[in-house]
Amino acid sequence: MLGIGDKFPAFNLKAVVSNDMKNAFVDIHNETYKGKWLVVFFWPKDFTFVCPTEIVAFGKLTKQFADRDAQVLGASTDSEFVHLAWRTHKDDLKDLPFPMLSDIKRELSADLGIIDREAGVAQRATFVVDPHGIIRFVMVTDLSVGRNPDEVLRVLDALQSDELCPCNWHKGEETIHI
Repeated sequence: MLGIGDKFPAFNLKAVVSNDMKNAFVDIHNETYKGKWLVVFFWPKDFTFVCPTEIVAFGKLTKQFADRDAQVLGASTDSEFVHLAWRTHKDDLKDLPFPMLSDIKRELSADLGIIDREAGVAQRATFVVDPHGIIRFVMVTDLSVGRNPDEVLRVLDALQSDELCPCNWHKGEETIHI
């Protein structure tokens, strides 16, 4: 699995950005949000139980991520058509404010090293990527355990502070000075 300090792989994926078939699908690649921080999180499968809780939680924080010049991108190995069907039929996902990437060929998931050996799907992985395309944070949880998007936002704040940040540090608190 790629880790801290590694270059995030180049990608070009179909994404779902709305429920309207006329403009639901766009291509998103690693240069689409050039110069921004990226928060890229993967979930195992659409139409499941833990995944929508995380997707909704990231959606609720999208404005806060945007305020920090970060773009949230969600991804799974499902097709863009499955993403669209899920958005259309799951009330909590209808107004999702970030793109849902389709890694149906599993290329990005494989390049990142996050394909689950047993299930054959993307693991529940999160990557924070700096504006230079370097991975600065990675978190992977068991397929059955949801992650905490508030913690991802906290870590982004810490990374952007360029300071030494103690355990449980939050934006605005004192950093460590040597």
